[in-house]
Amino acid sequence: MWTVLSYASWGISIVLALWMLYDWFKIDTTFSEEVLTSSREGELEAVSEKHRI
Repeated sequence: MWTVLSYASWGISIVLALWMLYDWFKIDTTFSEEVLTSSREGELEAVSEKHRI
């Protein structure tokens, strides 16, 4: 029983690792470095927040 669970968990781990590598390659080839390193969300939050001291 534990052996089957161990093999199943290793199989799931391998599938997830392959999925992450595929997604990394897909995103890396689809978007430029400038888009991936931009922080538009941070800029939008900074503009919308108004702090009073």
